[in-house]
Amino acid sequence: MACMILGTKPEAFRLVDHTWQCTSGLPSDVIIEIGETSFNLHKFPLISRSGLLSKLIGDCPNEDEPCCVVNLNDIPGGAKSFELIAKFCYDVKLELTSHNVICLRCAADYLQMTEDYGDDNLITQTEVFLNEVFTTWSDTVHALESCEEVFADAEELQLVSRCIDSLAMKACADATSVVNDINNLSQNVTSAKPQVLGDNWWYKDVSFLDLHLYKRVIQAMEAKGMKPNIISGSIVGYAKKYIPLMNRQSSFNDAIHSKPVYTPSEADQRALLEEIVALLPNRKGIVNTKFLIRLLRSAMVLHVSPSCRENLERRVGGQLDTAHLDDILIPNQGFNSVDTLYDIDCFQRILDYFMSMESCSLHNSPCIVEEGYQEGPHTLTSMTSVANLVDLFLADVAADVNLKLLKFQSLAIAVPEYARQQSDGIYRAIDIFLKAHPWMAECEREQICRLMNIQKLSLDASTHAAQNERLPLRVIVQVLFFEQLRLRTSIAGWFFVSENEDQICSKNEGEVVPPRGRMSEMRDRVLELERECERMKFEIREVKTKKSWSFLCKRRRHRRF
Repeated sequence: MACMILGTKPEAFRLVDHTWQCTSGLPSDVIIEIGETSFNLHKFPLISRSGLLSKLIGDCPNEDEPCCVVNLNDIPGGAKSFELIAKFCYDVKLELTSHNVICLRCAADYLQMTEDYGDDNLITQTEVFLNEVFTTWSDTVHALESCEEVFADAEELQLVSRCIDSLAMKACADATSVVNDINNLSQNVTSAKPQVLGDNWWYKDVSFLDLHLYKRVIQAMEAKGMKPNIISGSIVGYAKKYIPLMNRQSSFNDAIHSKPVYTPSEADQRALLEEIVALLPNRKGIVNTKFLIRLLRSAMVLHVSPSCRENLERRVGGQLDTAHLDDILIPNQGFNSVDTLYDIDCFQRILDYFMSMESCSLHNSPCIVEEGYQEGPHTLTSMTSVANLVDLFLADVAADVNLKLLKFQSLAIAVPEYARQQSDGIYRAIDIFLKAHPWMAECEREQICRLMNIQKLSLDASTHAAQNERLPLRVIVQVLFFEQLRLRTSIAGWFFVSENEDQICSKNEGEVVPPRGRMSEMRDRVLELERECERMKFEIREVKTKKSWSFLCKRRRHRRF
């Protein structure tokens, strides 16, 4: 740590209760009062260094009084700073460090300790030392932290900006340019090999800064060309450190158990979260999707501003293709007993943002796209990933009896049909929904079943659907029909390939004999499958007729009574 020694004389002050007394033996003629602390000093050493004290002491009304009393309650740094200034005026040895130089610089300016009141006065000495402080990262961090004690004065003298600019320049420089500084910070002076530094070597130091200083440091680094992914890494760490809610998400499986330095109030966390969201680089993929959703969950609990919440939902929507099911199952914050367990509306908005960005990218239209997300059109893989995610989400929330059919349909149709390579996922969600809502009418059952493409069901899904009593009879018949077509097509293809193979084998043996036996065998198998399908259709019609007849009989009995 940088250090500068001023003065040559030994210690000449001693503290008695709250009063500093000079031990020179001469009676004091000036009393400086700062709060509860008093300094019994002498006029000449003070007026020879300070323009303000020279004026105040000269304006004392009663020159006949043995002591002149001066009040300096407004001095930056208070009594602690004036103690060092008194030593400087008496040429007593004192130590300038990165921890006290900012306070002394502000106090020296307040007391007008310029070159007009002595050569190498305190303003000059502190400025010389500040230039030395700004050569190293660690000393600059300490100086910036000490600005909090005298922030208004340090801001007016542009000391805060100088510290921040110095840190930004060092962080944006190559890691090799700060190896020596980091080695000094860690006191690893005996190591023969230089340390290998990563891009995040500065994260921990700036994380101890208060939000208003941290924000300015990040903005300065961004202005000097720091890579967005490096900046986002620091912001993510800062948020996890100072927003406890980020580390105890109620859903769920990825809670971080690290403890923050302190526990701020809910209002402070809300203000901090809004500032964090505004600081995040506005580019797709720079911030992890899981972290963005965690921020969104915390924002909902803390009741942040609507603009902040919308910003987060847009960010998540822009990279929804990288999200996982556990991430998007956001608990509903409502207190109404009829609310669904998970926030369906929030996921609907996120999905709509993704689809709107996809639509703008695909059509190259001059529509408004969130700044920073103009990375080119989403690939079909992204759309397929989102479609699978939506189907998984629907299957998970479908068991909620409070989920309405319209909300289920709205989510399902938000994804285009071509994005679903198979309909197994949406079929599973529909089946769970029908099981959880047994009171649905037949027309509603048919309506929800239109959300899936029966032709895209796998063999296992088709087999399950054909035996699913929860599906409408019309849908079961359609499943059987398309499955019959699929079997016929596959058998015909198999027959065509087998016939070609037999002809090739016959030619190799010198004979050209049509495989009549195999053809007859395949035709018999096709006819058998068709008869089986017809039998199933007949049984379905019988079941339907019996249900209708039973319903009519009940109505007639009811009329008799």
